[in-house]
Amino acid sequence: MNGNNDLVNNYVWRGMDQNSGFSVQPTLGMSYKGFSLSVWGSQSLTNNAERDVQELDLNLSYSIGGLSATLTDYWWGGLHNPYGYYKEGPADNPIDGGHHFEATVAYNFGTKLPLTLSWSTWFAGADVRTDSDKRCYSTYINASYDIACPADVTLTPSVGCTPWQGYYNDKAAITDISLKAAKDVALSDKLSMPVFVQAIASPINDHVYLVAGVGIGF
Repeated sequence: MNGNNDLVNNYVWRGMDQNSGFSVQPTLGMSYKGFSLSVWGSQSLTNNAERDVQELDLNLSYSIGGLSATLTDYWWGGLHNPYGYYKEGPADNPIDGGHHFEATVAYNFGTKLPLTLSWSTWFAGADVRTDSDKRCYSTYINASYDIACPADVTLTPSVGCTPWQGYYNDKAAITDISLKAAKDVALSDKLSMPVFVQAIASPINDHVYLVAGVGIGF
């Protein structure tokens, strides 16, 4: 069993501002022989009627060597919407459907080449076109590279893109370019304090963000 709780000044996901402001983001998970099951949430601390931001994601993963496969149920329903609403909604307003189901395949090349490549596609849920009932299969591709720096800091440049029209953009595009500096501060044998600062540029939105977070994990 493992857990973590982060406090972030803003929540930016795949180059898109989630309009959350300061947010608490807890994680609870367990793993066994390559399998892992976790739940991740985000709760805005600046919530109001116009900013109804709440998220709950379920993740089931299997890893072998550097290869991993994950199934995720994303829920962005918000505080005032029922969790059990699974009706499909349009790609430009996915909250109408509540849930998105995604399959991800990722590969990490190891310590000699700390490059991670991932491909994520929504295959069910609220991801249909506004002009038809056809599924978008909205897809996000990411490449990241970990660089070990002095003082146990890890510097990670990454780039994300979408290969076709869908939730992220109306055509193929670079969605986000970022540089993240992270460090785990050991508090005891069983507790650590992860700290990070991340600069993010979103070409599709012509926005830049500076996100910082601090947490405690076990």
